[in-house]
Amino acid sequence: MYTVLVPVDDNDDRTAAQIDFLTSIPLVAEDLSVTVTHVLRDAGEEAPAAMRRPDRVRTVNRAVDAFEEQGLEVHVRGASAPPADGILDMAEEIDADLVVMGGRKRRPSGKALFGSVTQEVVLNSEVPVVVTGQQVGE
Repeated sequence: MYTVLVPVDDNDDRTAAQIDFLTSIPLVAEDLSVTVTHVLRDAGEEAPAAMRRPDRVRTVNRAVDAFEEQGLEVHVRGASAPPADGILDMAEEIDADLVVMGGRKRRPSGKALFGSVTQEVVLNSEVPVVVTGQQVGE
């Protein structure tokens, strides 16, 4: 079984790019397990437990639906904050073979940098990390 971790944020375009990447590569659905996660930040961390479930997040549901349509085994798990640490811990917990992160396109002066969470995951992951979903930064 090849295990992929897909941490999504609240951005629809980045999530779509993560979905497109994973569903566009040649897959044998029986051999792939996908775990979709979302890290709550700020006020979300203070919400009642029933509200902190990742399956309440629009982009999580969008990813789950897309992966299930492809016949993939899909799991949803919440990751702890801070986000990069939670993602790295989850990758280790589920014994991920790959992490598929959404990234942002930066202006030419910042091209070498991803978002801080993505950059930290790329630099500290013990498994390969694919960065997709490049959007023009403000």
